[in-house]
Amino acid sequence: MGILKGKTALITGASQGIGAAICKVLIDAGCNVCMHYFRSPNEPEKMKKLAENKGQKALCLQADLTIEKEVVRLIKDAVAYFEVFDILVNNSGSLIERRFLQAVDSDYWHDVININMTTMMLVTRELLPYLNRDEGSSIINLASLAGRKGGHPGSLVYSAAKGAVLAWTRSLSSELRRDGIRVNAVAPGFIEGTSFHEEHTTRESALETIKNIPLGRSGNPEDVARAVAYLASEYDGFISGATLDINGGIYCA
Repeated sequence: MGILKGKTALITGASQGIGAAICKVLIDAGCNVCMHYFRSPNEPEKMKKLAENKGQKALCLQADLTIEKEVVRLIKDAVAYFEVFDILVNNSGSLIERRFLQAVDSDYWHDVININMTTMMLVTRELLPYLNRDEGSSIINLASLAGRKGGHPGSLVYSAAKGAVLAWTRSLSSELRRDGIRVNAVAPGFIEGTSFHEEHTTRESALETIKNIPLGRSGNPEDVARAVAYLASEYDGFISGATLDINGGIYCA
C-alpha cells in the first residue's frame, strides 16, 4: 500500500457525511485536497483550515456537477491551483426522494441518473488529462448496496443508477489500464450520520435494518472513508475494477 503523504486528491460532494469524512481521513494521511461542494461550504472550509494547519494545500470549489460548463470551470480552477492529481473520489449522488414506478416520470428519472451518473462521467472526463500517469493514479467511485441488491422500496431509479456505477467502474478500469490509472468502487450499506438516511429513512426502518446486519450495528461515514483511503493509496497498486462492499456482512459478493 502506498503512502498518501504529499498526494493530491479531488473529492466531490464534500459538504457532509461520507464526503466530509473522506476529506478528513485523506488530510490526516497527508494529502492535499480539492473539495467540491454544491450548497454548503461550511464543512469544506473547516477541512481546509485543518489541512493548512498541517502544512498541506487545500481548496474549496462550488459547482452544480449536473451542468457541464460548471464542471469544466471546476476542473479548470482545480488544475490551475494543483496542476496534477493522484486521486479522484466521485462521491456526489442522491436518492432525491423515494418513488414507486407508477410515480416515476421522465424528469425524475433524468434527475436521478444525472446526479448519480452524469456527474461522475463529467468530472472524470474533465480531470482525466491531469491525473498522474508517471506514478499512477486512483479513481474511487461511490456506489451503494442498493446497486447490488436493488434497495428498499421507492429506490428503484437510484438503485439502477448505483448499479450502473458498478458497471462504469469495471468498464473504465479496463479502458484506463494502460495509463497507470486504477478505478475501483465502494458500495456502502446502511450508513448513519448522513443526510441520505436523515431524509429518507425512518427510525423504525433503521432499527429493522440494523437487526439484519450480521455485525449488529449500522455503519458510519468513517467506515467508508477508511476504505476509500485504502483504495486511494493503491495509486501504484494491483487493485482495479473491484468493488469493496462496506455493509457489516449483510451482502457478501
